[in-house]
Amino acid sequence: MTRSYTLRHRAEQKARTRLRIVEAAVDLHGSVGPASTTLSMVAARAGVQRHTLYAHFPDERCLNLACSALALERDPLPDAQPWRALPALPERLRIGLAALYGWYERNASLAACVLRDAEHHALTREIVAMRLGPGMAACREVLGEGLDREQAALLDVALGFFTWRALTREGGLGRQEAATSMARAILAAAGEL
Repeated sequence: MTRSYTLRHRAEQKARTRLRIVEAAVDLHGSVGPASTTLSMVAARAGVQRHTLYAHFPDERCLNLACSALALERDPLPDAQPWRALPALPERLRIGLAALYGWYERNASLAACVLRDAEHHALTREIVAMRLGPGMAACREVLGEGLDREQAALLDVALGFFTWRALTREGGLGRQEAATSMARAILAAAGEL
């Protein structure tokens, strides 16, 4: 009885330490960005020695994969598939963009740092493509049904984090207003000048 309790206690302690390390990495990725986050910084933030960090994560890639998995487990990208059931294109665009903008709003600091670093940091770019790529492609596919080439190009702009940030932070629009404005712009692109 004592041995199984001890083993279970050690396993729980190991899991708590691992989670503490991953949460420290998420915090640092959301403040200084993954490109500037060192394993020493993560160990210090988590309150563990570097050898303990390496026992859980042998390299930066393994840690960043765990970090991105935890962040998306806690707040996944919106599921685009239910939007297919919406009959009208304007409504589908508005609802889909508002859902995505809500995710951006909840994850603004982390997304800003990670997407900025993905521009110049190969590991971050790889993980962003792996973790966010499929969900964003699904948003693009579902929301892009029935759009012409110019409208699809505007949809790509509308789906961008930095577009959301410009509309809400610099433009002063709320999430719903930003989504409605972008949906209008996309649909207006079909008209003639």
